[in-house]
Amino acid sequence: MELSWWHWLVGGIVLIAAELVIPSFVVIWFGLAAWVVALVVAFVKLGLTAQLALWLLASLAMLFAWFRIFKPNQFKTRIGLADANVIGEIGLLTRRVAPFEKGEVRFQKPVLGADVWACIADEAIEAGARVKVLAIEGSFVKVGRV
Repeated sequence: MELSWWHWLVGGIVLIAAELVIPSFVVIWFGLAAWVVALVVAFVKLGLTAQLALWLLASLAMLFAWFRIFKPNQFKTRIGLADANVIGEIGLLTRRVAPFEKGEVRFQKPVLGADVWACIADEAIEAGARVKVLAIEGSFVKVGRV
Protein backbone atom coordinates (compact mmCIF):
# COMPACT_ATOMS: atom_id res chain seq x y z
CA MET A 1 0.00 0.00 0.00
CA GLU A 2 1.38 3.34 -1.02
CA LEU A 3 0.23 6.54 0.70
CA SER A 4 0.13 9.71 -1.36
CA TRP A 5 0.81 13.20 -0.07
CA TRP A 6 -2.90 14.02 0.11
CA HIS A 7 -3.52 11.02 2.40
CA TRP A 8 -1.20 12.60 4.93
CA LEU A 9 -2.81 16.00 4.42
CA VAL A 10 -6.30 14.62 5.10
CA GLY A 11 -5.00 12.59 8.06
CA GLY A 12 -3.45 15.75 9.48
CA ILE A 13 -6.72 17.63 9.10
CA VAL A 14 -8.56 14.81 10.90
CA LEU A 15 -6.04 14.82 13.75
CA ILE A 16 -6.12 18.60 14.09
CA ALA A 17 -9.93 18.53 14.07
CA ALA A 18 -9.81 15.82 16.74
CA GLU A 19 -8.07 18.36 18.96
CA LEU A 20 -11.39 20.19 19.15
CA VAL A 21 -13.00 17.08 20.65
CA ILE A 22 -9.99 16.07 22.78
CA PRO A 23 -8.82 19.38 24.29
CA SER A 24 -5.40 18.21 25.44
CA PHE A 25 -3.27 20.24 23.03
CA VAL A 26 -1.25 17.15 22.17
CA VAL A 27 -3.12 15.61 19.23
CA ILE A 28 -2.54 18.74 17.17
CA TRP A 29 1.19 17.96 17.02
CA PHE A 30 0.50 14.58 15.41
CA GLY A 31 -1.65 16.36 12.83
CA LEU A 32 1.02 18.94 12.09
CA ALA A 33 3.58 16.15 11.78
CA ALA A 34 1.30 14.51 9.19
CA TRP A 35 1.37 17.79 7.26
CA VAL A 36 5.17 17.74 7.36
CA VAL A 37 5.09 14.23 5.88
CA ALA A 38 2.59 15.41 3.23
CA LEU A 39 4.97 18.22 2.25
CA VAL A 40 7.96 15.87 2.02
CA VAL A 41 6.06 13.14 0.14
CA ALA A 42 4.77 15.74 -2.34
CA PHE A 43 8.36 16.33 -3.49
CA VAL A 44 10.21 13.10 -2.62
CA LYS A 45 8.99 9.56 -3.27
CA LEU A 46 9.15 7.57 -0.03
CA GLY A 47 8.00 4.09 0.86
CA LEU A 48 5.40 3.43 3.54
CA THR A 49 7.99 2.56 6.18
CA ALA A 50 9.95 5.73 5.53
CA GLN A 51 6.76 7.80 5.64
CA LEU A 52 5.73 6.30 8.97
CA ALA A 53 9.23 6.79 10.35
CA LEU A 54 9.22 10.42 9.23
CA TRP A 55 5.79 10.95 10.84
CA LEU A 56 7.04 9.40 14.08
CA LEU A 57 10.17 11.55 14.14
CA ALA A 58 8.27 14.73 13.28
CA SER A 59 5.65 13.97 15.96
CA LEU A 60 8.30 13.34 18.61
CA ALA A 61 10.20 16.49 17.63
CA MET A 62 7.06 18.62 17.91
CA LEU A 63 6.05 17.06 21.22
CA PHE A 64 9.56 17.57 22.57
CA ALA A 65 9.52 21.20 21.45
CA TRP A 66 6.10 21.77 23.03
CA PHE A 67 6.92 20.27 26.42
CA ARG A 68 10.55 21.37 26.70
CA ILE A 69 10.63 24.77 25.03
CA PHE A 70 7.13 26.24 25.14
CA LYS A 71 5.79 24.58 28.33
CA PRO A 72 8.89 23.94 30.48
CA ASN A 73 7.08 24.12 33.86
CA GLN A 74 4.07 22.02 32.90
CA PHE A 75 4.93 19.03 35.09
CA LYS A 76 6.44 20.80 38.07
CA THR A 77 4.47 20.33 41.23
CA ARG A 78 3.89 22.76 44.05
CA ILE A 79 3.67 20.10 46.73
CA GLY A 80 6.48 20.14 49.27
CA LEU A 81 8.34 23.08 47.79
CA ALA A 82 9.77 25.85 49.93
CA ASP A 83 7.29 26.01 52.84
CA ALA A 84 9.27 28.80 54.48
CA ASN A 85 8.70 31.09 51.52
CA VAL A 86 4.93 30.68 51.77
CA ILE A 87 4.27 30.74 55.51
CA GLY A 88 3.09 34.19 56.55
CA GLU A 89 1.74 35.18 53.12
CA ILE A 90 -1.55 37.10 53.28
CA GLY A 91 -4.39 36.24 50.92
CA LEU A 92 -8.09 36.80 50.37
CA LEU A 93 -10.47 33.92 51.00
CA THR A 94 -12.57 33.50 47.85
CA ARG A 95 -14.52 30.47 49.06
CA ARG A 96 -15.62 29.81 52.65
CA VAL A 97 -13.49 27.41 54.68
CA ALA A 98 -14.35 25.42 57.80
CA PRO A 99 -12.95 22.42 59.67
CA PHE A 100 -13.23 19.35 57.42
CA GLU A 101 -14.22 21.56 54.44
CA LYS A 102 -11.95 22.92 51.75
CA GLY A 103 -11.94 26.57 50.82
CA GLU A 104 -10.02 28.67 48.34
CA VAL A 105 -7.58 31.48 48.89
CA ARG A 106 -6.27 33.96 46.31
CA PHE A 107 -2.94 35.72 46.67
CA GLN A 108 -2.03 39.07 45.15
CA LYS A 109 1.11 37.60 43.61
CA PRO A 110 1.68 33.94 42.67
CA VAL A 111 2.86 31.71 45.50
CA LEU A 112 4.92 28.75 44.28
CA GLY A 113 3.57 29.27 40.78
CA ALA A 114 -0.14 29.72 41.50
CA ASP A 115 -2.19 32.66 42.73
CA VAL A 116 -5.19 30.51 43.77
CA TRP A 117 -4.81 27.63 46.23
CA ALA A 118 -7.18 25.19 47.88
CA CYS A 119 -7.03 25.72 51.63
CA ILE A 120 -8.04 24.22 54.96
CA ALA A 121 -8.48 25.79 58.39
CA ASP A 122 -9.10 24.85 62.03
CA GLU A 123 -11.96 27.36 62.30
CA ALA A 124 -14.80 28.55 60.07
CA ILE A 125 -13.85 31.63 58.05
CA GLU A 126 -16.25 33.32 55.64
CA ALA A 127 -15.37 34.27 52.06
CA GLY A 128 -13.93 37.76 51.72
CA ALA A 129 -11.82 37.57 54.87
CA ARG A 130 -8.08 38.17 54.84
CA VAL A 131 -6.14 35.08 55.89
CA LYS A 132 -2.53 34.19 56.61
CA VAL A 133 -0.79 30.97 55.55
CA LEU A 134 0.12 28.94 58.63
CA ALA A 135 1.47 25.78 56.96
CA ILE A 136 1.45 23.65 53.85
CA GLU A 137 -0.27 20.30 54.32
CA GLY A 138 -0.03 18.11 51.26
CA SER A 139 -1.39 20.07 48.32
CA PHE A 140 -3.37 22.48 50.54
CA VAL A 141 -2.37 25.58 52.42
CA LYS A 142 -3.53 25.81 56.01
CA VAL A 143 -4.81 29.30 56.78
CA GLY A 144 -5.90 31.31 59.79
CA ARG A 145 -7.44 34.71 60.38
CA VAL A 146 -5.17 37.75 60.15
